[in-house]
Amino acid sequence: MSATENRTQTSAEGKSRRNEKVGQVVSTKMQKTIVVEVEMRKAHPKYKRIVKTNRKFYAHDEQNSARVGDVVRIRETRPLSKLKRWNLEEIIRRSALAQVQEAEAAAGIGAES
Repeated sequence: MSATENRTQTSAEGKSRRNEKVGQVVSTKMQKTIVVEVEMRKAHPKYKRIVKTNRKFYAHDEQNSARVGDVVRIRETRPLSKLKRWNLEEIIRRSALAQVQEAEAAAGIGAES
């Protein structure tokens, strides 16, 4: 098997070298952009105690489908703007608040007809 065949085979399997993170959406106020807060747990180098740190990432959301409180997976991509270097991959879990708002919207649309 040659190197080119091996490369095409690994890309066909869907193995991506791009970094992925899972976090919670904290803001959707921009168009096609969400802010995702990722909690990272890391052992302190000297004291060996687990320390939690939060970091916010700006991610591109083409359909504006994510809502505040959703748990999402984001994937690293080329720079899209000054701060955006991530892309929304999938919505893992919808927030309870988003589900209630969608139900109210659906009921409101049905009542108008």
